[in-house]
Amino acid sequence: MPVHRLREDPRRGTPGRRTQGGHPVTGPTLIIENVHVAPVNGPEIESGYLRIEGDRIAEVAAGPAPEIPGATRIDGTGCLATPGLVNTHHHLYQWASQGLAQDATLFEWLVALYQVWAAMDAEVVAGAATAGLSWLALSGCTTSSDHHYIFPKGRGDLLAAEIEAARAVGLRFHPARGSMDRGESQGGLPPDDVVEELDEILTTTAEAVDAYHDPSPSSMLRVAVAPCSPFSASAELMTESAALARAKGVRLHTHLAETLDEEEHCREQFGLRPVDYMEKLGWLGPDVWFAHAVHLSDADLGKLAATGTGSAHCPSSNGRLGAGIARVSEMLRQGANVGLGVDGNASSELTPLAGEMRQALLLQRARYGPEALTARQALELATLGGARNLGREAELGTLEPGKLADLALWRIDGPFTEAKADPVCALVFGPPPPLARVLVGGRTVVADGELRTLAQDAAGRAGAEAHRRLLRLARERGVTAARQVRREDGVGA
Repeated sequence: MPVHRLREDPRRGTPGRRTQGGHPVTGPTLIIENVHVAPVNGPEIESGYLRIEGDRIAEVAAGPAPEIPGATRIDGTGCLATPGLVNTHHHLYQWASQGLAQDATLFEWLVALYQVWAAMDAEVVAGAATAGLSWLALSGCTTSSDHHYIFPKGRGDLLAAEIEAARAVGLRFHPARGSMDRGESQGGLPPDDVVEELDEILTTTAEAVDAYHDPSPSSMLRVAVAPCSPFSASAELMTESAALARAKGVRLHTHLAETLDEEEHCREQFGLRPVDYMEKLGWLGPDVWFAHAVHLSDADLGKLAATGTGSAHCPSSNGRLGAGIARVSEMLRQGANVGLGVDGNASSELTPLAGEMRQALLLQRARYGPEALTARQALELATLGGARNLGREAELGTLEPGKLADLALWRIDGPFTEAKADPVCALVFGPPPPLARVLVGGRTVVADGELRTLAQDAAGRAGAEAHRRLLRLARERGVTAARQVRREDGVGA
């Protein structure tokens, strides 16, 4: 099959003095023309253009693009332009532990893998994050969060390793500094040797925010505070983390209501269902987003909507672990915000973020019927919904003047794809179409389906080496990483 490449006029003169809103604009001008535009927050444009000045969108309009001296022009004929996709829940280190505990429930899977993950070091994280973020870019992602919550002592600076990987790949990055202080001896799920002390967590988390968090509108790096979950974090850690985050002006993230096992654990340990427990701890509000939120009552849905609390829907991971189907359609009807997440690759092997739009649509329709979620609602989950979760809806998630120039161009004119009359249907209903271009702040990260910021094959090999290294380090600790876990009934042994 021939490769269809975008036609780009590489001639770039010295840009003249331009203005936007009466203010001088510096930086190159990029025009993407003859493209179908799905802005998410308004009517679609069948054939139009986007004008980008520096790292911002300056104009989105129908018809032919204006002639601007010195501008670089990209012919988007046959392409669909959407906002860049936003991934709101991930565990990048898990790229190194894919394919393990294949038939386990969440709690069985965690028990099987905690000791494997305890062997990781900064080299493992660097390789896993490089591969994982590259894979996200190749599926149209321009912004990704990451929830890293295991920090073995003496294994290097794991947070710095993934931050450097994000810089190299070129994605906007929202690392959520995770933590666990509630091991088995305190009624928690993780082994005692993979948790941290409360004071140490609060100190290192504050240091991470101070060192890395950039609140500026064009920021490439923002930090969130993220105790792992109610079954691995004490009530004191949860409340102190919330106080720290709010004092620093950053967001809060944790896992919640992923499985019925978790609900049973919360009832037994705290006498409350998960959302009620979070409410008691001060963890509901517009600065909070939860991962998964599968098992919610009607009252829970109302609380999330009323408080502006967001959630990250991870349909492939929820299916892989048999966790259930989140009530996304009902959340949206009640006005609660929902974004998408691929989750860690150890529970969502090689899942592309673009593919999660289709998974979300299909699972909602399987549960509620064919009108439960539309293609355009699925696209909004992956873009504006994600931007809202991260507190960046003023800068990301739609294609409109003033927003950051983070966008994806999808090739929908291939010999098979062009059979679909609706470009957004072509994007969501089937396998993701080829990517013609991914821009982050106007900078090309992917072109013609290939990573352009790093050597693509090298990025993939870094992930494979991280996998080999992690399993070797685990074996040195006496841990055997089995492909299955033994179940009480003998299945999956």
